[in-house]
Amino acid sequence: MTPDTAVTILPPLRPDEVRHGAAVLQTVRDAIGTHGGWLAFDDYLRIVLYAPGLGYYSAGSVKFGRGGDFVTAPELSGLFGRCVARQCAEILQLAGGDVLELGAGTGALAASVLAALYELEALPRHYYILEVSADLRARQEQRFASLPQALRARLRWLDALPAAPMAGVILANEVADALPFKRFTVTSDTPLEGGVALSAEGALIEAERPADALLAAEVAQLAASLPEPLPPGYRSELCPMLQPWIAALGAALSRGAALLIDYGLGRREYYHPQRGQGTLRCHFRHRAHDNALLNPGLQDITAWVDFTRVAEAAVDAQLEVGGFCTQAAFLLANGIESDLAASAASAASAAGAATEQARLASEARVLLLPGEMGESFKVMALTRGLAAPLRGFAYQDLRRSL
Repeated sequence: MTPDTAVTILPPLRPDEVRHGAAVLQTVRDAIGTHGGWLAFDDYLRIVLYAPGLGYYSAGSVKFGRGGDFVTAPELSGLFGRCVARQCAEILQLAGGDVLELGAGTGALAASVLAALYELEALPRHYYILEVSADLRARQEQRFASLPQALRARLRWLDALPAAPMAGVILANEVADALPFKRFTVTSDTPLEGGVALSAEGALIEAERPADALLAAEVAQLAASLPEPLPPGYRSELCPMLQPWIAALGAALSRGAALLIDYGLGRREYYHPQRGQGTLRCHFRHRAHDNALLNPGLQDITAWVDFTRVAEAAVDAQLEVGGFCTQAAFLLANGIESDLAASAASAASAAGAATEQARLASEARVLLLPGEMGESFKVMALTRGLAAPLRGFAYQDLRRSL
């Protein structure tokens, strides 16, 4: 998602959104009652983001692009997909096999990667898409209908990770940030776990309770790994689901690489004492805010990725951290400047060339500049059985920051 500025005024809901939000709210209220009046924040996220037919990612609303709630890099520009394709081509040359994309959204990344791989004469045997949303799958199929038959024939949809390990590339663009996460507050004693309860009027309210032994141990282990203590009142989040998720990716990959592209930081920067309110962010119609209890089921709710936790989970899964850098460094190493130059040369004599070049330059700025997506987004390669270094990490190596 492109970075946003916090706002205090959100657009009014349409009648269909009001009805849908009411259904989600009732489901949350029922879950709070079932759990004795308090629902852990990660369980709240499992409902409002993933409940079948109700959750934000599983219901049928438009989420991506100008008409949705946020814009991801593949929707922003085809330049992004071309650069990702070059990295995929190198991995496929080394490992062979297939490409598997997790959560393909509108299909923008798949379409641009397949087209670029065709130009590079490096098409995979299959391009698999693991998509949990039936609505998004239908939109992907509609988008791919315009692709040449040679590309469409390689597309396959999966309902789960492959049972037999695959060789090739696993792509996860803005997936890790959407995993349900826990919220905690540091105290002088046992940390508090963030959750959701009901007010006397039945409205959703934030509520904390002493963390259970498992979460308390997680927070203690986290704090012990930092260069300075977290002060009382420090509030943040952690994602226990990262470990089993990375383990599952490792079990699905026999040889090749998983490319994770997401906004996040190494642990020491993520849990810096000055970042005392965490990184939770909500997106609704291109407005960003930090109230996760507003519009349940109708807004995106994410947190930044602790890439140190990802790296630790990768080691546990017998994967290697083959590279870690900013998105800007990754795109530059994979030829985005050459793409811009080639576009300028081909458009030089065409009508509207100046407008086209201005558009591409604007897209590249958002992808590359530090104040846009260039530094807040990171790329991590988790590899198995690859001896050669990957081209996307030739310009920068941030692994020491993990």
